[in-house]
Amino acid sequence: MIAPARIAAYDVLMAVSAGNADLATAIAFARGSLRDERDRALASEIATGVLRWRAALDHLIAAFARRSLDRLDPEIVEILRLSAYQLLHLTRVPASAAVDDAVDLTRRAGKGSAAGFVNAVLRAISRKRDALPLPPRPVDPRDRTAAVDYLAIALSHPRWLAERWYERLGFDSAERWELFDNAPSPTTLRPNAVRTTRDALLAALAEADVAVHPGAYAPDALVVDEGSPIALVDQGLCVIQDEASQLVAILAADLAGARVLDACASPGGKTTMIAAAMPPDGLLIASDVRDRRMSLLRRTIEASGTPGVRLVQADLLRPLPFSRPFDLVFVDAPCSGLGTLRRDPDIRWRRHDTDIPALAAAELTMLQHAADAVAAGGRLLYATCSSEPEENEGVAQAFVATTPAFRRRDVRDLSTRVPASVIDEGGDLRTLPHRHGLEGFYAAVFERHA
Repeated sequence: MIAPARIAAYDVLMAVSAGNADLATAIAFARGSLRDERDRALASEIATGVLRWRAALDHLIAAFARRSLDRLDPEIVEILRLSAYQLLHLTRVPASAAVDDAVDLTRRAGKGSAAGFVNAVLRAISRKRDALPLPPRPVDPRDRTAAVDYLAIALSHPRWLAERWYERLGFDSAERWELFDNAPSPTTLRPNAVRTTRDALLAALAEADVAVHPGAYAPDALVVDEGSPIALVDQGLCVIQDEASQLVAILAADLAGARVLDACASPGGKTTMIAAAMPPDGLLIASDVRDRRMSLLRRTIEASGTPGVRLVQADLLRPLPFSRPFDLVFVDAPCSGLGTLRRDPDIRWRRHDTDIPALAAAELTMLQHAADAVAAGGRLLYATCSSEPEENEGVAQAFVATTPAFRRRDVRDLSTRVPASVIDEGGDLRTLPHRHGLEGFYAAVFERHA
């Protein structure tokens, strides 16, 4: 009998590879078919690990199969990936169990004629696990070919992105960034200020046998070391939110006035932080474009118990429908997501270098439409979770050049809660995985001339 977790992981990988779902959505769907929490955890670990290490796994499969992956059926490719991942990265899983389940999965997928082939490839990988034919770390990092092979294959990142980071950051920083991306993403919490305080949450976590330590930068961030905080999350006492994301939300909260528009608000974590900082008679409008994202935003706000947030569905690629201006308009722009590859490893294989110019152009359009809703003397906050300059300072510079009614502001002059160590030389908030140990986020502030 095939382990349920392996079947679920296979289904997740097939859905992601076919483009039918992103990783988070596919895992959430698969969890519903598993009763045992241990199976849910294992299925998630396998699927996430495969997508994190896919380039290295594919290189090894092709080497031991002696054929390129495009000559194999998609079902066989995913079975080999998830099984090879277990053999190489999950040492607690017996090799025989992983191989036997792979053969059974092959038959279950209607590919029985390939069962012997799958068995042979996996047993060869298992035998050679201590001497795998992967590109070594280059002796001389100035050897561009050797360096990029190592970054793209051994550290499993898209070659186009490995080349970009090598050229822009240098080998050492690119390597540290990729090693960061390949490490498991910790669960980071913040207290829901509507319902509790940091000290009260710490007491509740201790009572629930959840061990945490403070984040390095965001004042309320708590990183989980041991235990599960899900019961407290379900009670609305805390929110799961990455520390870099918390820093952007802190900046937004510090800029908030009496009238605020959160223009790309879903899933709503930052919205609830802004709402908690606003005066009781303030107005916060949260908007997004798609029905599904609006539903997610509504659920987040209701679960947090945050009062007074008004929801308006709007497309920021078009002029906004508001007649009165806002003191703050926050644009947490849809972007490439290349700063969050640790948390969302599937993005590595969904994004291409050709996507970036179109994304940057769309982000600039959104920022220009958002600017029309800013009051005289009001602020416009632009944020992304991208690693790439074209989407970050490139958009900010293009906006200032085309919108003379606004000027750039230095974050140091606007917030005492954002540490100076995450503010770059241009005065923008910027977290860098290789420098701060946080996912890559960016935020710039603009002010309309009074």
